[in-house]
Amino acid sequence: MEPVALLQSLIRIPSPNPPGDTREIAAFIASIMREAGCDVTTPAPDVKPEAVNVIASIGSGDPVVMLHAHIDTVPIAETEAERWSVDPYGAVIKDNRIYGKGSIDDKAPLASMMVAMLQAAARMDNLKGKLVLVAAAEEEVGGRLGTRWLADSGHLPMCDFIVVGEQTHNKVAVAHKGVMRATIQTMGKSVHATNPDRGTNAITAMARIILALENYHQELSRRVHPIVGVPTCNVGVIDGGSTANAVPDRCTIYLDRRMIPREQPEAVQQELRDVVESVDLGDASANIADFLFSSWFDSTTDTPLAQTFMQCVSDVLGDDPGPVGYLPGSDAKHLMDNVRGEMIIFGPGSYEVAHAFDEYVEIDDFNATTEILRRFIEEALH
Repeated sequence: MEPVALLQSLIRIPSPNPPGDTREIAAFIASIMREAGCDVTTPAPDVKPEAVNVIASIGSGDPVVMLHAHIDTVPIAETEAERWSVDPYGAVIKDNRIYGKGSIDDKAPLASMMVAMLQAAARMDNLKGKLVLVAAAEEEVGGRLGTRWLADSGHLPMCDFIVVGEQTHNKVAVAHKGVMRATIQTMGKSVHATNPDRGTNAITAMARIILALENYHQELSRRVHPIVGVPTCNVGVIDGGSTANAVPDRCTIYLDRRMIPREQPEAVQQELRDVVESVDLGDASANIADFLFSSWFDSTTDTPLAQTFMQCVSDVLGDDPGPVGYLPGSDAKHLMDNVRGEMIIFGPGSYEVAHAFDEYVEIDDFNATTEILRRFIEEALH
């Protein structure tokens, strides 16, 4: 199948999440892979049966190589829709780019993987090992009912090498940050604002905590990961009070603590607790809760399969293949227990184009991704 035409077909099947209904695009992918002779399953969790995944495989034995990409996209916001210069689901080609929602995130990597696997399926008799394609639902909302569910439910094999499709400018990425989210609430005493000193202002107390968190954020800059940089702490939302003429008795903030690989979630939680407890709040009180952790990912490029992939990138691009870091998260974090070798994140374009109006993929970059994957499969499994 011609790569650009396949990518256009994928873009023209909307798969926004929410709501996360991937039945139509999953059926399209499954049909193509079955017709090529792949063994295909379309599992979905009972709690969300419309979140359909596709797993296609060819061959048997070792090595086991997985190509993974997600099929859901972010939705088109009302304000964003007005800014598109083309139909978001039209897969319009102009200026050597393919435009459309999901074009770069994540249907371009998926299309490249499908084409590479279709070419391998055409030579299935010469395949040495097993090739698995995973087209996963639910990545845009954390992956817990997508790749995490697939892994926990036994749908995914143990692999010697995994390629997770995301936007890396066709460089080989071997790490991304994790996330710890938390909620902090301060409690005070509400009185009439005509004499505020009789009360305890929860917003003022929270301001002291926010300043302490800013100092903590600055201190984190001393911890440097060689590929993904430094951990961070950001206060993203604040909510408190009800009216200007009353002293607020409640204030809440929601924070985002980015973690570099090897930072432990329990230690990070304790650090955040220590910051809150270090602040003199006077008569106010505070608590921190609602911790939500999303793991970091890291790997290496030491094994023969990884080195083969790096060489394919170098040969096609004529450039340094990496390794590099990937700043956003990915489903790689859910696959760490399914790889006995190494895992990389790889694909065309930039994540800065994703989740935005007039999302696009450069056709030359997309074709390079396809060629790199094709060469890798040829050298690794034939």
